[in-house]
Amino acid sequence: MQAKSNSSVEIDEVFENGPAHHAGVMPGDRIIEINGNRIRDVIDLMYYGNDESVELKIKRGSDKKVLSLQIDEHECGNIGVSLKPLAIKTCRNNCIFCFVSQLPQGLRRSLYVKDEDYRMSFLYGNYITLTNLSETEKKRIVEQRLSPLYISVHATDMYVRNKMLGNAKAADVLKEIKFFARHKIRMHTQVVLCPGYNDGRILQKTISDLYKMYPYIMSIAVVPVGMTAHRKKPLRPVEKDDAQAALDIINRFQQRFRRKHGEHIVFGADELYVKACQPIPPLKDYDELHQIENGVGLVAKFISQTKKLKIPEASSDKHYIAVTGVSFYPFLNRFCDRIKKQGFNLDVVAAENSLFGKSVTVTGLLTGRDIIRALSGNVSKSDTVIIPNIMLREGDSIFLDDLSVEDVGEMLGVKMAVVESGSEALVDLLSKKK
Repeated sequence: MQAKSNSSVEIDEVFENGPAHHAGVMPGDRIIEINGNRIRDVIDLMYYGNDESVELKIKRGSDKKVLSLQIDEHECGNIGVSLKPLAIKTCRNNCIFCFVSQLPQGLRRSLYVKDEDYRMSFLYGNYITLTNLSETEKKRIVEQRLSPLYISVHATDMYVRNKMLGNAKAADVLKEIKFFARHKIRMHTQVVLCPGYNDGRILQKTISDLYKMYPYIMSIAVVPVGMTAHRKKPLRPVEKDDAQAALDIINRFQQRFRRKHGEHIVFGADELYVKACQPIPPLKDYDELHQIENGVGLVAKFISQTKKLKIPEASSDKHYIAVTGVSFYPFLNRFCDRIKKQGFNLDVVAAENSLFGKSVTVTGLLTGRDIIRALSGNVSKSDTVIIPNIMLREGDSIFLDDLSVEDVGEMLGVKMAVVESGSEALVDLLSKKK
């Protein structure tokens, strides 16, 4: 982890032929200043390095050096280095719905980290509750325009929210959001729907309160609480009637917002529609897909892509098996029927989640063992099993249970193929000539 120092950051890698490389910067050097500004993290690096001429003050061992860098005008903000990972600020809340607290023992240590870091929110879209921000950090967000931020609101009723967060001393989230709105910081917000806590009247109040900060509140997503078989706190899952009631509230607000602004602003997660047995809205109803990584509009985008996609005729009778989660199975299987009509030999299998429990139905939380259980005894050596990359650790071939793609293929005795999520990548794989 990056050293807990406010005065310098350590360089992890220097990219070949980049500005820093040409200036003689080396891995292990510590950046102290850029153009006279102290550097605390990668955000400072991008912010203060956003110039064609950069003066870099570094520390190498006990020596200090000042180096001059010339940066192409199209590459401003990129001096050609990567830093050691951030030392992430962690969450001090004890949320009733916390997914990390519902994880079983024995997984990777990194999975148990409850991050609550505004920098990760700005850089990667991680959701934060705004309960551990210092005045200095709030000032920095405004000064450096760290926007948009992704905020877990859950409820604007302070009593309800603090009860859900398990933190009686949590600051008033509306006050915090109003501060950022006054300073023109844009925000995407989410409500994790927990029946009996923040549904019904509380949900209506939350959407109404957040809308008052539009357009700085750019989107509001309502997502059903995720519950694993390892939860310890009593909590009722979102059932069909709960999902339908929430969608009714969302739909009423959407109609109002669309008439007034031409935007929907508030959205239900795909899983809400699945739970309510309701059709997924068309892609145009998701505006700019602001929260697609939060499971809002993923299915609509997939359906839209499949309608436009031209599927070639099959040139091989090779058998493929695509594995997906229970909730996405109907949509992928429907597309599979179209593919089969072109002569492709493809089947879709829905894998149940044995690690977290059957109530967890999303594809991205399936493990290697889940795939093995779903396919064991039902595959042959000539088969190719297709999995989407969202099942794997980013940039790696490892599942949540630390099995690798190669491990799964070896145990099943089949070839494995990893594709990006989406219909186009799947068709490209099937059409690839061997």
